[in-house]
Amino acid sequence: MREREVNMVSEAALIDDMTTPTPEVVEAVRQLDGPILLLGVSGKMGPTLAELLVRAGAQQVVGVARFTDAAKRRYLEDIGVQTIACDLLADEALKELPDAPNVLFLAGFKFGATGNEDETWAMNTALPGAVMARYAQSRIVYVSSGNVYAYAKAPGPGSAEDGDLGPVGEYAQSRLGGERVAEYASRVRGTPLVIVRLFYATEPRYGIIRDLADKVWQQEPIDLTMGYVNQIWQGDANAYLCRFFPLCDSPADVINLTGPDTLSVRELAEQLGKIMGKTPCFTGTEAPDALLGDSRRLCAEFGSPRVGPEQMLRTVAEWVMADGLSLGKPTKYESRSGQF
Repeated sequence: MREREVNMVSEAALIDDMTTPTPEVVEAVRQLDGPILLLGVSGKMGPTLAELLVRAGAQQVVGVARFTDAAKRRYLEDIGVQTIACDLLADEALKELPDAPNVLFLAGFKFGATGNEDETWAMNTALPGAVMARYAQSRIVYVSSGNVYAYAKAPGPGSAEDGDLGPVGEYAQSRLGGERVAEYASRVRGTPLVIVRLFYATEPRYGIIRDLADKVWQQEPIDLTMGYVNQIWQGDANAYLCRFFPLCDSPADVINLTGPDTLSVRELAEQLGKIMGKTPCFTGTEAPDALLGDSRRLCAEFGSPRVGPEQMLRTVAEWVMADGLSLGKPTKYESRSGQF
């Protein structure tokens, strides 16, 4: 598939690009009867995913979050999303939410997990079980994390869906715990479920490429120990998520969500440097393994991502050089200790 051009001049143009549905997304959403419920809609991916569903013609999109940012809630309501303010960990909270035949379970706790281990396990392990009980009759697309895998040989194709698991640190361990609880509920109750192991999505406001671009631009050292990564454009990740409901099954299905390329951190930084007119600074050397995902199943069943690494690099570099907005949320992809 020919790589699509992404030309950004403003945050509005960026959001428009990421929320313009492809024909495949429109068709997938057309086949969904009833409301689509997004649990954890206020996170990094939630708002653009919700808007994509609205623009694709969803019958009703309901977004649930604590909504500590009132502006984000207003934005969602302005684009046609029904919002519900709710602390999903509060007693009886899930019982008060509306029924929905289609659930996108996005809620999770990663950044800040170190030092808040109890909340990490509550959100990432206990909550999936509660959601599976509340929505036992629904189809659930559950967004987990590629961090559940053991580090794979690098460079290499990464871990396939049946690859070795070896979560490093309590965040990753809690994510695997949530998967196991959800799998059990799916099997014993017959709830259709797909577990999506997401590796790092990227766009100009955050992501690994944004982290690297900031360091190249500011002449800060880049640690090469985690020397290889996967990347997927957030707009593509959202488009895939809209199309995953047919994968929901009992026992649960599992699919990796990331780009098909194993990318060298050193080479990414050097390419950013060429665009930005800067020479990257490096520290450390590449370890023989890294956290990598194999997306061959994804690409075989749903097609390749529409935005490739070269376009991502140029888009993010130009954004950073223009002093474009940052969400201020570093990915901490370089952590090999599992601490976030």
